Amino acid sequence: MRKTIHNANIELSVDVEGSGPLILCVHGWPELSYSWRHQQAHFAQIGYTVAAMDVRGYGESSKPEAIAAYTLNELAADVAAVAAGLSDDPVILFGHDWGAPIVYNTALRYPDQIRAVAGLSVPYLPAGPTSSLDMWKALYADRFFYQLYFQAPGVVEAEIQADLVSALRKIYFALSGDAPLNEWLKHKPADAALLDDLSDPYPFPAWMTGTDMAVYTTAFEKGGFIGPFNRYRAQTLDVAQGDALVGRSLTQPTCFIAGERDAVRNFIPGADLYADPGAACDDFRGATLIPGAGHWVQQEAPAPVNQALAQFLLSLRK
Repeated sequence: MRKTIHNANIELSVDVEGSGPLILCVHGWPELSYSWRHQQAHFAQIGYTVAAMDVRGYGESSKPEAIAAYTLNELAADVAAVAAGLSDDPVILFGHDWGAPIVYNTALRYPDQIRAVAGLSVPYLPAGPTSSLDMWKALYADRFFYQLYFQAPGVVEAEIQADLVSALRKIYFALSGDAPLNEWLKHKPADAALLDDLSDPYPFPAWMTGTDMAVYTTAFEKGGFIGPFNRYRAQTLDVAQGDALVGRSLTQPTCFIAGERDAVRNFIPGADLYADPGAACDDFRGATLIPGAGHWVQQEAPAPVNQALAQFLLSLRK
């Protein structure tokens, strides 16, 4: 069932299934509420209400144009509004990719509304006094890094929309466990484009069917990419709004799930970002790395992801 929930003048489209305690799922880039389809079906069958929202800028939700509309402060407020609109009790959050920092920030900013948090693919790292973009500029000063390429408005949007179907296939494949390891991070000149030297496999790996791909391409043909890329551009604004969160740990029960072959774990050359994902979590219930899976872990490997999430939910009852 589709519902629309308002956060002031922002309309948030939410798909809701099942009955019972509320799990609210928050997707990342470039995805949709649809990316949680396997989790919705599974947990709705075993006694939960499972809601998956289109983050602002995506799908059927509002798409403001201003970069400032996509700070973590604004996005966390959206999640809190959806949680309050669907449940009188504290809710459980699942977040993937950008959805993970969004749910972490929601837990920090609205602690009374959030019972527990599962982060997928991006571990919790406390806010610092500077933007992560400054770190990427230093680490990737002489080579391509996608987040730096995304900063110039209109450039990456034009590249992707020139051949949307091929672009999405290349992006999804390059970050998947089926691609060569760290395909997303392959060395390219600093002035390269996003899609340069990325493969477009045929047939596509079975975890995303032609029907699945059509859901994404149809949504992005209709809604465009201003919101999805403005989230990356808003990172400098996050710093000014996050003074109170610098160094803060998560207090709610948390867990971490990711694919072993996810390029995110190697974003910092020579370091493993998945080495200690619970370091800044006061009540960490464990990490699960899924063999063979890449970045789209809940779509690539739904069964082991659902098992890990179920174990996390069971731990909340003890």
